[in-house]
This record gives sequence, structure tokens and C-alpha cells, in this order.
Amino acid sequence: MARLFIAVGAASGFVAVAAGAFGAHALKRRLPDELLAVFQTGVQYQMYHALALLAVGILCVTRAPTQLLAAAGWLYIAGTLLFSGSLYALALTGVRGLGAVTPLGGLAFLAGWLLLGWSALRT
Repeated sequence: MARLFIAVGAASGFVAVAAGAFGAHALKRRLPDELLAVFQTGVQYQMYHALALLAVGILCVTRAPTQLLAAAGWLYIAGTLLFSGSLYALALTGVRGLGAVTPLGGLAFLAGWLLLGWSALRT
């Protein structure tokens, strides 16, 4: 489990950097400022949670992995797909309905942070 979280966290960080560069260079002239800001929010939250996923993986290596830690990792992955993914899709397509998915990703992020904290208190 630890290796999976570290690998997915590293891949997510890579994608966040690539998406940030893509947004800054290729999309800057093609998207209105409002949609470019939406895209950049997706990039920021993806990077934050890539780092959080790396932390979960490292914690799983340095101490016995728990169900709470594993759940936090899976919630960060789900949150990235739902939150950042929906913001990328919204920015690139302009389809506003895609924004309805974004709060589900935000809830997954929040739940992941709660479980990570709970895991720390229970250890």
C-alpha cells in the first residue's frame, strides 16, 4: 500500500507540474482569465494532495499502516480525480455543469485530512 501511495503521489505531482506549465503557456492566450483561474485552482489542489499522498505513503513505511491511513490515501486520490479533474474539464470545455462534481472532490479531500489527523491521534 505504501509503495502505491508514493508512486501515485509522485505521478500526481508530475501531472500537476505539467498541467501548471501547460496552463501558464498554452492556455494563457486561449482561455479567459476566469477559466484560467479555475484551471490553476485544479493544479494547486492537485499538488497539495500529491504531497499529502506522499506523506501518507511515507507514514505507512515508517510505522504500521492502518485502515485510517489507507482510507486517507484513497480519499486524496478520489478527491484529486473529482476536484481537480472536474476543474480541468470545466476550464477546457466551458461546460458549467461539470462544476457540480467539484464539491464531491472537496469533501473527499476534507475527509482525507480528518482521517489523517485521526490516525495520528490513535497511534
